[in-house]
Amino acid sequence: MSFTPFDWIDDEALRRADAGLVRRLRPRSAETELLDLASNDYLGLTRHPEVTAAAAEAARCWGAGATGSRLVTGSTALHAELERELADFCGFEAALVLSSGYAANLAALTALTGRGSLIVSDAGNHASIVDGCRLSRAETAVVAHADPEAVRKTLHAHTGRALAVTDSVFSVDGDAAPLAGLAAACREENAALLVDDAHGLGVLGDGGRGALAATGLAGREGVVATLTLSKSLGSQGGAVLGPARVIDHLVNTARTFIFDTGLAPAAAGAALGSLRLLRREPERAGRARTVATALYEGLTAAGLTAVRPDAAVVSVRAPSADAAVRWAADCRTAGMAVGCFRPPSVPDGISRLRLTARADLTDEQIAHAVALVRRTAPAG
Repeated sequence: MSFTPFDWIDDEALRRADAGLVRRLRPRSAETELLDLASNDYLGLTRHPEVTAAAAEAARCWGAGATGSRLVTGSTALHAELERELADFCGFEAALVLSSGYAANLAALTALTGRGSLIVSDAGNHASIVDGCRLSRAETAVVAHADPEAVRKTLHAHTGRALAVTDSVFSVDGDAAPLAGLAAACREENAALLVDDAHGLGVLGDGGRGALAATGLAGREGVVATLTLSKSLGSQGGAVLGPARVIDHLVNTARTFIFDTGLAPAAAGAALGSLRLLRREPERAGRARTVATALYEGLTAAGLTAVRPDAAVVSVRAPSADAAVRWAADCRTAGMAVGCFRPPSVPDGISRLRLTARADLTDEQIAHAVALVRRTAPAG
């Protein structure tokens, strides 16, 4: 019997199928009748006329692509304008825009740590943080979820450069990190604090300025934030925000910045358009939180096990991975798109439906969504 170098892939595929963990791409059409509670378009801006017009104008002015890395030809006046306005809006001294939120986390973690340093990472952190820790070559200690005292003890046992890293809002259950406690632990142990505010920007804080602004940590010495432009701002890309010397250090050392093509002008233009719209319409942030709370209250009143949301993510527990997949499929058949989280995406092994609130959902749509999730719920 002959073998080829990729026969092992067939064995992996069988194991995934047996465990009910097969993932498939599902291309969507430009127009759909599905009620969308699966995307991260928290403020309903990705199709807003102002935002799409800003993207189109940027493409006409600057071209379809950035044409090179940011340090060669990929930095435009538009990128610089976006960085200035992001830093100002979120309350930081400076910002650096990258091609994705994933790249932003890799940049911050690898450039601010290294051999001989320590990273203390929350057990619930996003995969981009996990990968950044692995690539950093630093010692990494994974501590209990949302436990500032565990962070403090771990930092205290280390001599030398150290950094604690956490999501501001965790993408699985939608719970918020105890940022004040984490910041206090880092100050006590002279460590840096890195916060991924992907799910906080546009939803938390005054007018959607983010979780760090909401807790008074934005702009503090020793505090750095990463974020994505692809959720509340309805575009694509990521950014690192912090002291100017930190941003300058990343420009000179962060490999996912130095060696990656710059963010496409259309994405930068769309993000800037969304940011300016949010400044004029700060009530969108509060509405997203209101919708999330209404979804949670409706689902729990219907007897389902949901986690109270701290931002715009609403998590509903499923009895098994297979049940979660069927539940999400039944919701889609009934006319609504929802997320489906299951191992290995969930660190606790509990499968869930994940509903994302949007500021543009009506009260009627919220009630319809709750009824549909309840009607399609699996037994057990």
